[in-house]
Amino acid sequence: MAEFRLDLGVADLPGVSARQAGDLVKLGIVTVEDLLHHFPRRYEDRRTFDQWPAMPMPHPVCIRGQVKDTKTHWGGRSGGRFDCILEPVEETALAGPIVLSWFNMPFMNKTLAAGMELSVFGQPQLSGSRLVMFHPDYEILEDAGVASLHMDRIVPIHPAGAGVKPRFLRTQIDRILARLDELPIEPVLPPGLMETLVPGLAGIDRRWAFREIHFPTSMEDMARAEEYLALEEFVAQQIQVLRGKQAMEAQPGEAHAGPGFLLGDFLADLPYAMTGAQQRCLAEIRADLERESPMNRLLQGDVGAGKTLVAFSAMLLAVEAGFQAAIMAPTQILAEQHYLNFVKQAAKLDLRISLRTSDRTDNNFAGGLFGADDAQIVVGTHSLIYDKVKFKNLGLIVIDEQHKFGVDQRGRLADQGRNPDILVMTATPIPRTLTMTVYGDLDVSVLDELPKGRGKIVTRVRPDTKIKEAIAFVLKNLEEGRQAYVVYPLVEQTGKTKALSATSEFDKWRESLPGFECALLHGKLHPKDKDRIMARFRDNEVQVLVATTVIEVGVDVPNANVMLIFSAERFGLAQLHQLRGRVGRGAHNSYCVLMYGPGQEEAAERLKLLEETRDGFRIAEEDLKIRGPGDVLGTRQSGLPDLRFARMLVNHGLVQKAREVASRIIDQDPDLCLPAHLAISERVERLSRAAAGVV
Repeated sequence: MAEFRLDLGVADLPGVSARQAGDLVKLGIVTVEDLLHHFPRRYEDRRTFDQWPAMPMPHPVCIRGQVKDTKTHWGGRSGGRFDCILEPVEETALAGPIVLSWFNMPFMNKTLAAGMELSVFGQPQLSGSRLVMFHPDYEILEDAGVASLHMDRIVPIHPAGAGVKPRFLRTQIDRILARLDELPIEPVLPPGLMETLVPGLAGIDRRWAFREIHFPTSMEDMARAEEYLALEEFVAQQIQVLRGKQAMEAQPGEAHAGPGFLLGDFLADLPYAMTGAQQRCLAEIRADLERESPMNRLLQGDVGAGKTLVAFSAMLLAVEAGFQAAIMAPTQILAEQHYLNFVKQAAKLDLRISLRTSDRTDNNFAGGLFGADDAQIVVGTHSLIYDKVKFKNLGLIVIDEQHKFGVDQRGRLADQGRNPDILVMTATPIPRTLTMTVYGDLDVSVLDELPKGRGKIVTRVRPDTKIKEAIAFVLKNLEEGRQAYVVYPLVEQTGKTKALSATSEFDKWRESLPGFECALLHGKLHPKDKDRIMARFRDNEVQVLVATTVIEVGVDVPNANVMLIFSAERFGLAQLHQLRGRVGRGAHNSYCVLMYGPGQEEAAERLKLLEETRDGFRIAEEDLKIRGPGDVLGTRQSGLPDLRFARMLVNHGLVQKAREVASRIIDQDPDLCLPAHLAISERVERLSRAAAGVV
């Protein structure tokens, strides 16, 4: 028998077949250590199950029942449906059966059979006259009467996969925990530091934490174990971030700020004054531009807070110092909008500005084919890095809606200068914990004040049964000379969802709004067609834009004051707030109506936060709690590190403590060479390899 150790392969564990070992590898579980770090995604308290539901519930429940019958319904685009009729194990007054239903999973008829006893976790919903749980989590309770890992306790539900069931994972992890004292489970953080900064975790060691997170004695102990292990992970991540920040600050650079005469002339000619927040953020950026070390700064602000004005002002400082400035936008629509605005704003400044996108090249001056050679400000999309645009003296790069770009894309543009200053911008408010985690290597400027003169936005949550009233409201505003957005989550209808689509509803809107021009806009259209439609909407040749979330970023039409969002329950709060920001850009009052579908009353309660506030940061914090960090940031390109305890990022205090611990360690031992720091150094190295895609 192979020696029991952390790097022992799962294929060498007793009770694990070659096929099971292969299935574990597909889950990323290769060694004993991987199994030990395969933490539960949730828990079921099987000491006391929830009461058997007699009606739809606003939340999932955990129940225990016996299979009465099963039936497979074949056919249809969904590939058929498998139903399992479940009854309570013990007789309960007024308790009827509940149907467990799975679509497109024909193998279920070989998995579940009459007489089996199940533990089921799902949300009871009404489907016709039946109480149904769609695609619930379940587990077959074998030997239910015998005390085991799987019953009469708080039971962990580990992430599973094809061929690997939670029951099997529990068994294997329990066997490892039984021999945990044989393994070298050394503390990751220096002794005494954890207790000093986080007194609530005093007295905990890693062995206790591993045992309690996998098989908790109580939910309170589970929470302490999770906090302990998450803190270890967050400290390593914060050390990585802080070291990255130090490395960037140590790079050679040069000052990219002129004396400010050009900026002064521009600001003096503005018909309005900058907000206090804009002035503060510009001062922070200007101080960075005046330093010889490269700037790496995040400018974030709420929708409509005026980030572009701050960025253009920073560009003027770089141009006055003799350098070129470039701004990269994620879409052609937004790039063209920036270009037109910059040309208009710079009309009296005699600036050379160039536009570079895949479909369009334009200059406001007599220049060469590319224009970038002689331009002082270059506006573009991905074309700035892929279409061989050449810069002579690039000093400042602005990345707009930075989460739409990958790290490599941002780096390729930066390589076109000699350590240029970099300003990344986002109109998506980012919760504080994610700012420290994803953007902890950047300095942060926050625009937390809206310009004066913006109209009020009234937000209301309504059921989609109020469609006639919604049409009448849109018609009233159109007759007053305004324009409207009508937003749907899908381009086209599919058989797998009941959500409405822009394409299927477009003709209905044209019929409902006679005398007004409607247009359909979505991501599947050719870029030139999208640009043409948006130009017509900007020029008020189109009064109603029926669209998907393609309008989420950068569309600026001050005359549009109404937005209807259908199937609003399918969107995150932060995304709805971002969409809402397309209206309220003029002086008149604006309206955003969130229409929710049937049976979505619980979601409607969640949406009411948008009725209460326009504070994007408060909305983002709530969205983080509901959906988690990955969904809030949107894509893998966002830069969110692969953290086992990412869900704990909602705990601002914990992330702040991790930052403090990391700072102390770095101050004491920058290279992590001391014996007390070897374990955390190894963790940091693992994160660095993972970020670089190296196993």
